[in-house]
This record gives sequence, C-alpha cells and structure tokens, in this order.
Amino acid sequence: MLLYALDAHQPLFAEVASCLQQGIALHEERVFEDGECKLRPMTDPGGQDVYVMQSLHGEPDCSAHDRLWRLWTFAATLRDHGAARVTAVIPYLAYARKDRRTKPFDPLSLRHLAQLFEAAGVQRLIALEVHDAAAFENAFRCPIVHVRASGVFDALFSDPLWSVSPVAPEPSKPELAQAAQTVSPIAPGPARWVVASPDPGGVKRAQLWRESLQIRLGYELGFAMLDKRRSAGVVSTEELVAGDVKAAQVLLYDDLISSGGTVRRAAQVLRTHGADRVVAVAAHGLFAQHAQDLLAEPALDAVVVSDSVPGMRRCAAAQGAGRLRVMSAAATLARAIESVSR
Repeated sequence: MLLYALDAHQPLFAEVASCLQQGIALHEERVFEDGECKLRPMTDPGGQDVYVMQSLHGEPDCSAHDRLWRLWTFAATLRDHGAARVTAVIPYLAYARKDRRTKPFDPLSLRHLAQLFEAAGVQRLIALEVHDAAAFENAFRCPIVHVRASGVFDALFSDPLWSVSPVAPEPSKPELAQAAQTVSPIAPGPARWVVASPDPGGVKRAQLWRESLQIRLGYELGFAMLDKRRSAGVVSTEELVAGDVKAAQVLLYDDLISSGGTVRRAAQVLRTHGADRVVAVAAHGLFAQHAQDLLAEPALDAVVVSDSVPGMRRCAAAQGAGRLRVMSAAATLARAIESVSR
C-alpha cells in the first residue's frame, strides 16, 4: 500500500496513517508564478495499491476547485506511471449537494464530478457522509465506499467529558462533582433522547444513526423531523415538527454545517416545541459566513462536528461561545481503507 496526503498540514491525515500503521509517501508540489501547479509522486507507484487523501473544502488561499484539480491530476499521474489501483479518500466531497435537477437546465454536479474522477483513472472512491448516499452511489460507475459519520459520533455517549451521568456523584470524588455542575450536552440514562433531522432530505441519515444508537445503548430513542424548503438559495421553514420532542434531549443530526442557518432555525423550532436540550451534530463543519451566530445561538447547547474539514474558520467561530466539539474521523476512515485493501 502507498498512502499519500495532498494536504500535508491536515492533522486528520497523519492520524489516519497512524491508525493504518503506514507512513505517508512523499510527493512534490510546485506552484508557478501564474498559479499553475505540478504534483508528482516521489516513490514509484508502479504495481502499487495507492490511496490518495484529499478533502475538497475551500479556504482563503486554496479553493475547492484548486483541491479538486490537485487530486484529479495527481490520480491521473499515478495511473500514468503504472499504479495498479488508485483510491481517492475524500473526507469532504465538494459538489455532492447538487445531485438532482430542481430548475430548468440545472447541472448534475455530482455526476459531472464522478465523470472527472473516472476520466483520471480513479478506480475506487471513499467519502465520508455525503449529502445523499443513494445519489452518490448512482453517480459513480467505479466502486465507491460511503462512510457513515455516525460511527465518529457514537463516542459522545462514552466520553466522560460529555457523558456525565445525571446521578449525583459521590462526595469522595470532587472531580466528578465539578463535572456534574457543568451542563453536559450528552447525558444518556433516564433522560428521553430524540434523534432529529432538520429537513425531510436527511431523514434516512438520522434514522440510521438512531437505530445504531439504540443497539449500542440498549434503550429506545425517539425520532423527529422538521419541515424545511429551499429555493434559489432561500430557506423557508415552517414551525412544523413530526415527532414528540417535549421535555426531550434532541440530537439534531445533519451532513454539514455551512453558515449554520438551517441548524439555528431548527434548534429554535425544537425549543418552541418543548425540547429541553438541543445538540447539533454534523459530519462536516464548513463554518462559512455567519457561523459565529450559530455558536452563540441560545437555543443550542452544543455543536459537534468531525475534523473532515480543518479549522480555518472553526477556531474564530468558536471563541465567543466555547460550545464547539470536534471529533476525529481518523479511525473511521482507516477502517474503510482497511476494508478495501485486503
């Protein structure tokens, strides 16, 4: 196996390599005066099973398109030089949200993205929590692995920092007493828990996590769905909730947080319907413009994301509220790579 990381500064990729007990193979990247770039492997890929890790998020000095080009041309180069198989490992897959036509002459961006990868000779693609799993599977002709992010967030229920039992601690354990005085976003036990989807499109994602949590925890969780419509970039949400959230602790589960508008509105609606606590959980924390408003939202108790996107906006957004938790997706991605490398 050869493992490459095109974003060498992203800690997630070093953790994935550590989980796999693999080193990250060296590559050269040269950026020319006019902005063009060249990437080449520094190890002969001939006959090798090669995995290339790259997240397709944008940031001020490197857009999603820049990252997509780097991944595309590097994969093509590996194939040109005889790699037996090239697998793209993409924690955040850009353009996955546009997977169907909703207006005349709309593009099918996800399908076009798939055609790009296939033209480069990518023979397998691993992606973490895409917008619509069925659309993702249908867009690609090469084998794909859709990695559910719920496995990343199951640990919320076993983390002592976030899973403080509602039972009063023993006086002989002052550290537990101090922890119990802090409002904990995750406190399974006698409290009633509900997994909620912020819109109809995410129902299947939320239901699957609810089912796996019930098996893991050994007790039943409720389910709820909110109404949301989007047209021409404008979101309209009526205060409709399908499911009982009164006096419940709600896990509001989505694939990504961009500006945070959807999550904010959903949390406010859940509170008006009587939810005691709302924790927003999303695979990808893009934290675009106005994300600071999300983390200051009084209707939310906490926001939990994976590290699929590095914290270029995350740190600034988290300063005001201190309620942001980032969980590592490294072990989950490493297991997906292991499953196809055998």
